[in-house]
Amino acid sequence: MTGFAAGPASHPAFVRYPAQTAFGRTLPKNKLYAHSHAGTRLKNLFVQQVEQIVWQFKLAPETINLPARPAVPEIQVFGIQLKTPGLSFDVLRAIDQAVQFPIIFELAHAGRTQVVACHKRLSESDASRWVLSDYFASGWLAENAERCAMPVALHLGSLYEQLLRALVPLPARPNETLAEHIVRLDALAAKQREADKTAAKLEKERQFNRKVAINADLRRLQTEMEALRR
Repeated sequence: MTGFAAGPASHPAFVRYPAQTAFGRTLPKNKLYAHSHAGTRLKNLFVQQVEQIVWQFKLAPETINLPARPAVPEIQVFGIQLKTPGLSFDVLRAIDQAVQFPIIFELAHAGRTQVVACHKRLSESDASRWVLSDYFASGWLAENAERCAMPVALHLGSLYEQLLRALVPLPARPNETLAEHIVRLDALAAKQREADKTAAKLEKERQFNRKVAINADLRRLQTEMEALRR
């Protein structure tokens, strides 16, 4: 679930989209969760946490004159007005599963905005199915914070990649593809979870020899995490 905390004054993912891409259509919540075959729990999350969903911008060949790519025929920007300070990512996942285009979400609550998205790609084994990564989020920004210029791109695939990279909390390596970048981030997160468990185990251990061995494991994990960050 996304938290509510003050963020920086601006963020590269908080984009000033061209006026001609404005769409402004309200999307019925019930149609979105019905399309994703949501159960009672998910329906309740929509009702309890979401006030309104607006299809704010449509980035497509006819609106920004960039050619489509098979995996990125269009990019949609959805604004979600929240009832609560946070939103379960299960709600975003249901929307992503219901809409057959990559989506950038802008969450709004109490005068703040947060940009959230996952890497949404076509399945290699089934071109009709979308595969979703974990979600990435900016900090919470003042809703009147200055927006950044939209990245310069040659096609919609490149634009989508740049919009996502602005949210990934790990610098990209030279010539690293977006997929490789996200795999490295996932590996870092897994190592961090392992390190947290190892640190907790070290804290509880009382036997000296065992503490030495656990501490060595912790140092190894820290070294591996540092290598993944570079």
